[in-house]
Amino acid sequence: MTRRVTLSDVAKLACVSAITVSRVINQPEKVSGPVKEKVHSAIEKLGYIPNRSASALASARSGVIGVIIPSLSNNVFIEVLRGIYEIAGPAGYQVLMADSHYSHLEEESMVRTLLGQSPEAMIITGGGQTEYTNNMLRSAGIPVVQLMEILNEPIDMNVGISHRQAAYDVVSRLVASGYKKLGFVGARMDPRAQQRLKGYRKAMESAGVYRGDWVITTPKPSSIAMGAELFTSLMAKSAGECNAVFCVNDDLAMGALFECQRMQLAVPESMAICGFNDTEASALMNPPLTSVNVPRYDMGVKATEMVLRAIKGEALDNKVVDCGYQIKIRESTQRAIY
Repeated sequence: MTRRVTLSDVAKLACVSAITVSRVINQPEKVSGPVKEKVHSAIEKLGYIPNRSASALASARSGVIGVIIPSLSNNVFIEVLRGIYEIAGPAGYQVLMADSHYSHLEEESMVRTLLGQSPEAMIITGGGQTEYTNNMLRSAGIPVVQLMEILNEPIDMNVGISHRQAAYDVVSRLVASGYKKLGFVGARMDPRAQQRLKGYRKAMESAGVYRGDWVITTPKPSSIAMGAELFTSLMAKSAGECNAVFCVNDDLAMGALFECQRMQLAVPESMAICGFNDTEASALMNPPLTSVNVPRYDMGVKATEMVLRAIKGEALDNKVVDCGYQIKIRESTQRAIY
């Protein structure tokens, strides 16, 4: 064929009505087994692709959940997406995903594009959206979940953790264990990284040991190489005073560890290192890295379960879910084990 295959073409080949083909695609439970087999056989033979837009207009259902994450290259979001897909797929929903590249303006554009596809719900990362993005999401009339962090005023539903409290807790624990000369390194400094910095500062100030010159940050993307670079800057700026470093994520912590090895600084004897996110590699380093474990997969699962319930019109007991976190103490902060 030189034209797009239509539903009528499938109906003609299967010797059924167009309405029957539509039911097989959209309401298979209402069609007998033999008829479904004939229709599916015709669909496969013709290579027919259902027109989801037309189906959505006719039924007010698109079977689509829009998802926007800040980065497809950041391993942190892989587990989140796995949780989303594992719940959405079996429930009969397709995930339409977009990457905002940590840009609020790109996120605004992606929200506008995805809403144009008539999704039945949206899952987006964090807060800090532009006013226009907020207005679009509030006016869309669909369930919306903001993911990864607990927000003061979510648009609709919210699933995440308090990054500020998590950072405060791990830094307080390290300081109490003797690491009072604890520096901070951070890259990208998105809203979640900013909250971790606030938690670090509050813990250090509470202990009376905060030093502004022990904080090194950059707006550049985070990476292992950047961790090594920032650690070198911290050592230069602190004149070697720091005996520990809290890194805003595990990539930076790994870079700091490698740089310590290059500088022949023993970890943890001369320098303790702590990361955040507890990625798989952190426990495999030599020595294994202390980190804050964030239940990323569970967040994806919970967010998807909430939007599916909201789509069905079910009442939610709690529209804000704090998934909690765990501090994983390992050999990179040996003195902190107790």
